[in-house]
Amino acid sequence: MAEAFDVIIVGLGGVGSAAACHLAARGKRVPRRKRILGLEQYSPVHDRGSSHGNSRIIRQAYHENPAYVPLVLRAYELWEQLERDTSRQLLTITGALFLGPENGEVVQGSLRSAKEHSLAHELLNEREIRRRFPALHPKADDSAVYEAKAGFLRPEEAIKAHLQLAAQHGAELHFEEPVNEWEVTASGMVRVVTPKAAYAAERLVLAPGAWAGDLLKLPSMFLHVRRHVMAWFQPIENVAYFSPRCLPIYIWQTRGDVIFYGFPAIDGEHGGVKAAIHSGGDICTPQSIERRIQEADIAEIREQLAAYIPALNGKLLHAATCMYTMTPDEHFVVSQHPDYSQIVIACGFSGHGFKFTSVLGEVLADLALEGKTKHPIDFLSATRFAP
Repeated sequence: MAEAFDVIIVGLGGVGSAAACHLAARGKRVPRRKRILGLEQYSPVHDRGSSHGNSRIIRQAYHENPAYVPLVLRAYELWEQLERDTSRQLLTITGALFLGPENGEVVQGSLRSAKEHSLAHELLNEREIRRRFPALHPKADDSAVYEAKAGFLRPEEAIKAHLQLAAQHGAELHFEEPVNEWEVTASGMVRVVTPKAAYAAERLVLAPGAWAGDLLKLPSMFLHVRRHVMAWFQPIENVAYFSPRCLPIYIWQTRGDVIFYGFPAIDGEHGGVKAAIHSGGDICTPQSIERRIQEADIAEIREQLAAYIPALNGKLLHAATCMYTMTPDEHFVVSQHPDYSQIVIACGFSGHGFKFTSVLGEVLADLALEGKTKHPIDFLSATRFAP
């Protein structure tokens, strides 16, 4: 007979660990303590998916869509609460620059979100960018939206913190235990099968990252995975220009519609300065991704550094791969499964999802336990991809 739980979570990366944390915390507050099971195919806080790399940008003036702003504002509150609850430093405010042609997507989208939600911001011209941030070499017609409240998260520490609280609140967390299959039985329960056991639950939360295409049973969603590379460089000169006091995080759209991003020297003078390309990326699968760093990977990043941040185009210290799980419109999927009311899905974070994981844990707990949430997520429903 399958061991029974109230809720099973598949995937304990950024999103799944947050869901486990919120679900377990709620279970502790009800008279009959809910049993929560989390299943992860790898070890805790692994580097095989999309929630590693030592830093992730968090920002409010969201150029992708103003509808994300209420979610990210709540995410800030929850990150700060998680820091208090676990005594971990997770969120650092550095400010942010969103740069590119004045009529480009990054600048105009950031302005639209800032104005629609009354977010504090400044619009800088090329001369002001150079004066205030001397490491940067914008083109003559570049502009930037500056947001003082942006910064970065420590993804590995954030996952550890969510897992820590989930365990403290009574969640049962299994690692090195991949899910082979799941089904909704005639009784309405969900049955989940792994190489080690079979489990039953009233509700199932699927947060499998790049493995979503294999687990969701939703072929019409057309999810695909792209390979990206993060690299850390040693500045050639003016190292002080890259300190968090002198350089914020940035997202930069170029004339060729390449979007690259980066951070200040968040780990000190000898820790390197991280930069990466957000756009493009080779299509792959979790099984076929090339983990070895290629010369072309670094050359692509260096091309942007040479043009826009030449003092950073120094020695490569190290690099790592990351997977983006993409939807056709590059927006998330966070909703109940279109075919099964017992199942909640979270996937397709398209390279900009980690900052939201704290609030997504809250949303997924709402959907799993109540079937609805107060958060504005209608634009993220899986039904938008219905044939």
